[in-house]
Amino acid sequence: MTEQIEVDGVPALLAPTAGPAHAGLAFRVGFADEPLARRGITHLVEHLALYSAGGADYHYNGATGVEYTYFHMQGSEDELAAFLNGVCASLRELPMHRLAVEKELLQVEANGRSSGPADQMALWRHGARDYGMPSYPEWGLPAITEDDLRDWVTRYFTKDNAVLWVAGDGVPAGLRLDLPDGVRRPFPAPSSALPVTPAWFPGSSGALAWDAVVPRAARSQIFAGVLERVMFRELRQEGGFSYAANTSYEPVGADRALVTAVADSLPEKHGAVLGGFVDVLAALRVGRVDEADVAAVIKKQTEGLRHADEQGARLPGQALNLLAGREVLSADEAIARLKAVTPADVAEVAVAAGKTGLLMSPRTDAQWAGLTAAPGNSDNTVAGTEYRSLDRPDGRMTVGPDGVTVSLGNGRATVLFADCVILRAWPDGARYLVGHDGIVVYVEPTLWARSDTVARQIDAGVAAAVRVDQPARDPEEIPRPDPVVAPARSRPRLRSRLSAFFPPSSHTLWGLAALVAMAFAVWLVYLKKSFGDQGDSPLLTAVAVAAVLFAAHAGRRYFR
Repeated sequence: MTEQIEVDGVPALLAPTAGPAHAGLAFRVGFADEPLARRGITHLVEHLALYSAGGADYHYNGATGVEYTYFHMQGSEDELAAFLNGVCASLRELPMHRLAVEKELLQVEANGRSSGPADQMALWRHGARDYGMPSYPEWGLPAITEDDLRDWVTRYFTKDNAVLWVAGDGVPAGLRLDLPDGVRRPFPAPSSALPVTPAWFPGSSGALAWDAVVPRAARSQIFAGVLERVMFRELRQEGGFSYAANTSYEPVGADRALVTAVADSLPEKHGAVLGGFVDVLAALRVGRVDEADVAAVIKKQTEGLRHADEQGARLPGQALNLLAGREVLSADEAIARLKAVTPADVAEVAVAAGKTGLLMSPRTDAQWAGLTAAPGNSDNTVAGTEYRSLDRPDGRMTVGPDGVTVSLGNGRATVLFADCVILRAWPDGARYLVGHDGIVVYVEPTLWARSDTVARQIDAGVAAAVRVDQPARDPEEIPRPDPVVAPARSRPRLRSRLSAFFPPSSHTLWGLAALVAMAFAVWLVYLKKSFGDQGDSPLLTAVAVAAVLFAAHAGRRYFR
């Protein structure tokens, strides 16, 4: 039986366990609360708070997630008390002498972290804010100061924004949760980078990924399980399109959840796995839900709940429900809700999921499935000074008082200074801007003509709070334009004037101009020879040389 109590002003859950005693302290703060320019600050606090336990022999850990950060430990009563007391003491006075070291350790940790096929889903759904943060690296670490950390702890790591759970015989003697007062922090409001749903975008890998926002309820949990069973049967066993086909169910906020599905495939099966998945979803939406699948999923999830309850493993989830302001259910109550789910309930969730779905297509078009393409380009531009690309004939960059626009072919990216959520700045002048919608503008001054002042223009327009300075790069890492192409673009005035007569797109005209100029030059040479000494005129020679140079220029434009 789970008992709800309070310890030093912190709400707590206490339950017996058949296994080793364990306890945890969670706070309502995570990636979704961080601005991109300070991405990584919560993780950094977690590392610093655990420093005091670094030499302990007992099993302990900390974790930072999208919405919560928690510290967990397994051991005797004395060890539990010592660990949690140490965490609280560290939070009240972070070991700032470890700041530089812990930043480096977080970067090492990030380098060893592998990416998953669904990692970019959050970015495309939410952009570069709140629930889009899991898609981004911890880019804010270099800019985080001691004052930033103290402000973050004061705001989020308080007794009013915390919850305790203890799986064991009782609250450990000597436990003191010495935390400052504060307020309960609500979940951030989810932003959206999708004008409409359902939507799709092309993935860069061979995997298919799909997610959907659904009600946080037992029927949605069962829907996720049924979807996985049907995907496995249709895409792997019967179709042979995919080896790994699985789903997950993650609560989001107080009343929503995110169902995610992933399926891999070989290049020649991309279209087949997409078509098979679309068919699976369509069948569930129209009510073709096998009762046997529903029964099997309910059985599996109820058995998992009973086992977890015996081991006290349900306590962390129950504690997070308490912190979220949701009701705390016993195992029997949760199982009863699962057993009440019907095939019709699953079909109802499938309909809701279809309306909010976002699909990452495995390198194949998904427009035919009735989905709207998610925006990958900006629909606005800024007015200002235009710069030409030195390595792309179709490249243009405009920098003005309101922001930056880069156009390459049919692609266009605009970041307004007022909407910039991070500016990564290198000493050599490179600038990386991200807008709140996730659109990126990357400026390498070496690749743009006459762009010496661009970095200063950008720096002046972007708020200092979102600037993150980067270490100097190895000169070999700085990109350079194609050495063959660059000299042809070193005379902007001549080129702009010639373009008035022969635009860069007028391929045939450049070829014709080269032929005419060469013929004119040959004719002039013929005249010189015909007139003998009388034809040895400096003016005639100059005109002939100019005709040859223009023929060479036109020929180069023709063969570009």
